[in-house]
Amino acid sequence: MLFDKNNNITLITQEKSTIVELVKKLQATYPKFKNDDVIINLSVIREVTLQDIVEFLEISNTHRRAKHSFVIVTNQANLDEVPDEIVVVPTLKEAYDVIEMEEMERDLGI
Repeated sequence: MLFDKNNNITLITQEKSTIVELVKKLQATYPKFKNDDVIINLSVIREVTLQDIVEFLEISNTHRRAKHSFVIVTNQANLDEVPDEIVVVPTLKEAYDVIEMEEMERDLGI
């Protein structure tokens, strides 16, 4: 798991361990990025299932309730099956675009 912080955005890239292990590590290190917008980059993982995405639901909900963005990047998941409560996009550029849009919405009070 690699952390790359740029301003108020933390990019977390998963390379080796399983999704379940990643979620456990994220929960353990949550104070490190709790005040940032977060991008979870799973694009290097060959197979990402709907169940893998759902593993992030609890931490995503916690983070979004705190008025911060939480975006998962993978082009392996069927976006039509992903629950509405979690944001999944196919590219890093789209993840940054989502964060920018959500920041504007928060600024406008939407």
